[in-house]
Amino acid sequence: MNLNNIKSILRKELRSFFNSPVAYIVIIVYLILLGWFFTSNLFVYNLATLRTVFEMTPFLLLFFAPAMTMRLISEEKKSGTLELLITKPITESEIITGKFLAAWTLYFFTLLPTLSYYITLTILGSLDTGSVIGGYLGLLLVGAVFLAVSVFGSSVTENQVVAFIISLFIVFILFMLDKVLFYLPTSVATILEYISIDYHFSNIARGVIDSRDIIYYASAVGLSLYFATAVLQKRRWA
Repeated sequence: MNLNNIKSILRKELRSFFNSPVAYIVIIVYLILLGWFFTSNLFVYNLATLRTVFEMTPFLLLFFAPAMTMRLISEEKKSGTLELLITKPITESEIITGKFLAAWTLYFFTLLPTLSYYITLTILGSLDTGSVIGGYLGLLLVGAVFLAVSVFGSSVTENQVVAFIISLFIVFILFMLDKVLFYLPTSVATILEYISIDYHFSNIARGVIDSRDIIYYASAVGLSLYFATAVLQKRRWA
């Protein structure tokens, strides 16, 4: 894998994001919604905590991750630029990795302003720094999985709306798996609990960094990008 090719794709996609209103709309709407939940806790319920931010971000990502990535591959397919791209000395895995990193970078910059919430709360009182670090690390990892899955969703169709729906369906299932365990046999529930993305996030958000959770997120991202790459490779030889 050529890092220079990945950097080129990364820069190209970031320019595309910020040269259009997409990035700004996503960031502004996301921050408005998250800020509403934060200020409601702070001023209405008098709770000086980031718990709501950490709990609501994965839920908001269910919609924002597919929205951020739905055009990454599907638009290139529809416009015919994908064929031109793969004729260059660049592999499908480099294309997918570069586009994924661009979306993850945009997500990072979206999260960055929320550090102002942490600064505000440290002025008002004391916070458990370990749980805050764990919470933000968890958000970055959850975002990585949702975005990687959404890149795969964008790779299987030329229609951006269809890509959004496919991605939303998959990430919604991953998010909801641990919410239905009560109705299932223990043997099945144990498996689904491990597959559930929210189960691993809740561990990290408490400040407990377990290698099993890191392995889960890395595996989920790797598999999603592998499937997206396989889709593009199949297109090359079709």
